[in-house]
Order: sequence, then structure tokens, then C-alpha cells
Amino acid sequence: MIEWFTIVQVAVAVLAGILCVVLGLAGRKPTDLTMGATALVEVLLIVQLVIAIAAPAFGNTPSGDPLEFWVYLVSAVLLPVAGGFWALVERSRWSTVILGAVCLAVAVMVYRMNVIWFVQGS
Repeated sequence: MIEWFTIVQVAVAVLAGILCVVLGLAGRKPTDLTMGATALVEVLLIVQLVIAIAAPAFGNTPSGDPLEFWVYLVSAVLLPVAGGFWALVERSRWSTVILGAVCLAVAVMVYRMNVIWFVQGS
């Protein structure tokens, strides 16, 4: 995994989360902007998934518990999809807040995955 990619990914997830929470609390229902922000977070997670699958072939494996890493990664990939689906079905301002909470949770998971990959076991 590339360190700068993780930093960008966390930053995008935090900004998307703040955007969605603010718009949700301002009474906005899910908009193209909030759905696009969540979709960007999901695209970055899919890129990270591909990197994580390919990395062992190049001798780069998690230095911490691989099971914990993969649980975080799979959970992080599924969360925006579930949150986006729920937001499209419900279409309330609270579903926009939920999208924000999902993006912030993903930011925490990505940070934790980075710790597992680079720091634990060192």
C-alpha cells in the first residue's frame, strides 16, 4: 500500500463525511453532491482493495494481523454501498447524515488498516 494514497483516502473520506453531515443537518436530502462524495470514497476503497490483493505478489504484506486488516477492508468497502442504497431508498435529510457517518467510519477504518499494514508487528 502506498502511504500517500492512504493519506488522500482518509482526507477524502473525512471531507465527504463532513460535507454530508453538514448538508444533512441543514435539512438537505441526499443530493448529487453527497452521493458523488460517497461514490468517490467507494472508488478509492475499490482501488485500495485491488492494491491489497496485488501487494503480496510483490512481497508487501500486512505486518499486523492480516485477518483484522481484511475484515476492516471488506467492511469499509460494503459500508458506502449500504449507506448509499439506504439514502436512495429513504431520501430524508437523516439519510444524508448517515452517509456522513459512513464516510467518517470509513476514514477511521482506513487509518486502522494503515496501522496494521505498516506499524503493527514492526
